[in-house]
Amino acid sequence: MVHQIDINCDMGESFGKYTKGRDAEVMPYITTANIAGGYHAGDPHVMRRTVALADDHDVDVGVHPGLPDKLGFGRRTMDASPEEVRDYVVYQLGALRAFADQLGVPFQHVKPHGAMYTMLSESEEHARAVIEGILEVDEDLIYLATDMNIYEIAQEYPIRAAFEGYVDLDYRPDRSVVIPKEKTARDPELVADRFISIATEGVVETPSGEQIDIPAESICVHGDTPNVVEILEEIHDRLDDTDIELTGVADIV
Repeated sequence: MVHQIDINCDMGESFGKYTKGRDAEVMPYITTANIAGGYHAGDPHVMRRTVALADDHDVDVGVHPGLPDKLGFGRRTMDASPEEVRDYVVYQLGALRAFADQLGVPFQHVKPHGAMYTMLSESEEHARAVIEGILEVDEDLIYLATDMNIYEIAQEYPIRAAFEGYVDLDYRPDRSVVIPKEKTARDPELVADRFISIATEGVVETPSGEQIDIPAESICVHGDTPNVVEILEEIHDRLDDTDIELTGVADIV
């Protein structure tokens, strides 16, 4: 049995003279790029260059919309109505899609970032507003769900949804993710073990030793992890000895 899995990465998060992540080094190892839409990170020039870079490596492109909070990198709580959050997503989707159209690159998906993702996972009203906003733009777009609550809500709509798993972050027993204040290097072998476990069995082990279900079609490897390239190299080295096939998320959902 061949196990198909997508590797996605949050990218295009540099801004002006400030560089964040190792996009050019990471791109050859992934199948899907979630590109910042200019609110929590990124700028028009970074957005265009990142779309072009993804196209050079045959990597699928989608938007990674966040709250309008560059200073807090989109990770701070904001008091925003469902309609406001919907408009934030549609605005960033449209901006990045324009660059994709300009470069002749297919536009595939939407994956919310940071505090916006937390807001959607905690508020059904916000989640529905965003999903409905995406559908009003393009019914063919894929929703990359970072939380099971959002994923289940998405099943009620005519939108393709993919569930995402994490391998360079730790899970709690309730399947919530531990978000560190500062990213540190992770053990490539441990991360690769988690990747293989999720891809082949749909489970991952928590730091306390509990096995939890992570039925993921796509696995995120964060581009701002200090040793992200080494992690991806280890994952790819392991794939030679498995029945795992890397493929774009559109071919899975």
